[in-house]
Amino acid sequence: MIMNRFVVLLAFVSVIWSCSDDDDASVAIEPARPLSEVLVEDEAEIQEYLSTHYYNYEEFDNPSDDFDYKIDLMEIPEGDTTNIKSLSEFVETIEVDVPSRHFFIEGEDETVAHKLYYVIAREGKGETLTVADSAFARYEGQLLSGDIFDNSRENSPQWFNLPTLQTPATSTFSGTPARGFAEGMKLFKGGLPPVDNSDGTYDVEDYGVGFVIFPSGLGYYNSTQSIIEAYSPMIFKMYLLAVENETDHDGDGKLSIDEDTNGDGYLYNDDADEDGLVDYLDSDTN
Repeated sequence: MIMNRFVVLLAFVSVIWSCSDDDDASVAIEPARPLSEVLVEDEAEIQEYLSTHYYNYEEFDNPSDDFDYKIDLMEIPEGDTTNIKSLSEFVETIEVDVPSRHFFIEGEDETVAHKLYYVIAREGKGETLTVADSAFARYEGQLLSGDIFDNSRENSPQWFNLPTLQTPATSTFSGTPARGFAEGMKLFKGGLPPVDNSDGTYDVEDYGVGFVIFPSGLGYYNSTQSIIEAYSPMIFKMYLLAVENETDHDGDGKLSIDEDTNGDGYLYNDDADEDGLVDYLDSDTN
């Protein structure tokens, strides 16, 4: 089984996700359209993609000794007669509620359930995590067109503080509104404990591998960033090497996930003392 090698980080790094390495990349935001209207369009695009694409499932089913456990997403050739199984035969879904106020959408406030599609190609044998925890992962982000907009280098996985990716666009909290990434990452397990190679590197075996596909309401919605146009569904290939779970962000002795008092898996709508600071960051709330 192939093991992936990476340089261990000496300290935890809280990463704010960026979809471009270009410091001059402009960000444009147009007035937001209704969530339910956009979701219909996004769903149609996603369903088309699921029916016309596949991944290298046979390699995962029967891995060779030199298999690198990387996800390959490919289009089914027109007129294919080899009985390739499309993604629609593999994907599972979870539903995530998205309030319209998160994107400054005018009109009556509504909450719309968005489907996040995922495939776990290899579950992983390590620990689980929640959206309140942190993930040490490699990833690659692409559009349904196949255009890649973001990735981590082979030997440079990153720590992701997942709550910062739940941050709504309207929030004053530091973060990036890419909720689908956080919701997707929690579906995987990390790898086994790293093996020290005594040269500053570590090997990790049996880490979780798969990908998620989600509509624009779980991503950047009406903002345009780099090659990402407004209302673009996204795909992320995920390789979860390690997790930091049982996280207590505000140091009050209560796990951050337990400060999701309404139990909806979203940390930015819980403010028990109504002081404007969400509970998982508010040490005065217990």
